[in-house]
Amino acid sequence: MANPVEQDPEPSGGSIADRVYDQVRSMAIGYAIKPGERLNEGELARQLGVSRTPLREALNRLNTEGLMRLVPGKGFYCRDLDVHEIFSLYELRKAVEVAAIGLALVRAKEGDIDALLAFLDATGPDAAGRSTDQLVALDEQFHERLMAMSGNFEMVRVLRNVNARIHIVRWTDMERGDRRVTQNEHRQTLLALKARDGPGCARLLERHIDRRMDQITSALKEGYAQIYMPRG
Repeated sequence: MANPVEQDPEPSGGSIADRVYDQVRSMAIGYAIKPGERLNEGELARQLGVSRTPLREALNRLNTEGLMRLVPGKGFYCRDLDVHEIFSLYELRKAVEVAAIGLALVRAKEGDIDALLAFLDATGPDAAGRSTDQLVALDEQFHERLMAMSGNFEMVRVLRNVNARIHIVRWTDMERGDRRVTQNEHRQTLLALKARDGPGCARLLERHIDRRMDQITSALKEGYAQIYMPRG
């Protein structure tokens, strides 16, 4: 008799596949699945309470997005953290965000800019007892809302994918960085956008991202230490 947890309560696809995708993606981003680790599909399917069909759909999707790697004849692996790949992703992030801010200069509504300034005021310049995960989420929310003012949601989708793949660098940067500096850079970029200062917007955003790019190698080393640190 088949194990009950391997039977889906409804046909694969739609809600089940999406739910499994979200769960496995969160595991990969949060390093519950370690970089370079080979996935045991049977065990993972049992853990999630689904059959292998929606799991395989999710893994194929994550492979396409770059969070997983399919090795023919061996299966799926969580993608390794590679300094050159991370650097390339940061270059992509900078190119997309600067292009998006250029569109936002023309398309952004004053109300949306003011709402994002209010978001900065509400979240404050200090950590205020928030966890690093919460601070990273707030930072990602700011950048996604800023990019959304471009009116180009394909750019936002690209940014979300990039953020997932550089998560450990952003997490480490947030852990050791000065949030006051980050929040001030966010505010200055928004004020330049409000003034429709194109060169100023681009310069501030490039400087903001370049500061992280200079620290990729050290951030990856610290990130690996955090991932593999024994937990008491």
